[in-house]
This record gives sequence, C-alpha cells and structure tokens, in this order.
Amino acid sequence: MAARRVTQSSVNWASLAERVPANQRANFIAFKSRSDKYLRSVQANPETAPKIDWARYKQAIPVAGLVDSFQKQYEAVKIPYPEDTFSGEVDKQEAEVKREIETFKQESEARIANYQKEIARLKSLLPFDQMTLEDFRESYPDVAIDPLNKPTFWPHNPEEQFGYKPKDQAGETGGH
Repeated sequence: MAARRVTQSSVNWASLAERVPANQRANFIAFKSRSDKYLRSVQANPETAPKIDWARYKQAIPVAGLVDSFQKQYEAVKIPYPEDTFSGEVDKQEAEVKREIETFKQESEARIANYQKEIARLKSLLPFDQMTLEDFRESYPDVAIDPLNKPTFWPHNPEEQFGYKPKDQAGETGGH
C-alpha cells in the first residue's frame, strides 16, 4: 500500500462541535487547534522530496565514480511504508458499536412506549385531591391501607407492625 498524502481534514468539525457538551468546549477548541496546526505543517512541506541533480554533482566533484556510487546507494534506499493492520479492526469495532446503538435505540423505543402507556394510565386516574380512600385503594392496592383485609397500626409502616423482623434477622434460625 502506497503512502497517501493528507491534504485536508476528514473530520466534520461543525457536526462534532454540536455534540460537545458545554463544559468540554474549551478542550474541544484546543484539540481542533492542534489538529489544524498539524494539518498546516503537513501541507507546508512538498508531497515528494526534491529531486537531486546528479549531473551537476558529477561536474562539480572531481573524484571519478564517487557521485555514481552515492546515486546508486541513494536510489537503492527504500523506506517501507507501514502496513495498515488496524483499519479492519476499527471497522469491526465500528460495526459492533453501530449494532449496540441500534439495539439501545430499539430498547429505548420500547421503554418510551411503556412509559407513554403508564403516563396515559396515570392521566386517566382521578387527581389525588379528588380521591377518596376507597378510590386510592382501587388505584394503588399495593400501597393503600386496607383496614378490613390487612389491618395495621399507626404509623402503618412495616417496622411498627406485629411480627416484624429486620431483613438481616429474617434469615436467622437461632435465637439470642
């Protein structure tokens, strides 16, 4: 794979800026500034190294074969461009993240639908200031006080009732 020259930023800075929270704005601006500075420094250099005028050196240097030897050695130098071994892995991670995002969106849509149903149910109930105790017991049977079927003592919390055992003592079999 041959090296390719970066001539412009492939980052959509405007789109990215919309997603940056207000408390991270200074860090984002500093990062963009460093990125732009790096891009400008790359663009300031020529794409290829300047060509060497070997004929001029052959005329100027009197030692026979010295310039030819340097030229052969210079042209024999091949600097390998590192092989890209990470793009495939990054693409896999990107595909995985996209799947996770889609799953999260679907789960969120399901939660939103359930919440909308719950909101509709709550809006259909009588307002609390218009409810009687019987209406409250019909709407919220799990938290309402039921003196006929489940009598309790004031203040009607579990700790004040007969037979109450704290959770840490509920599993113990021996006595003190």
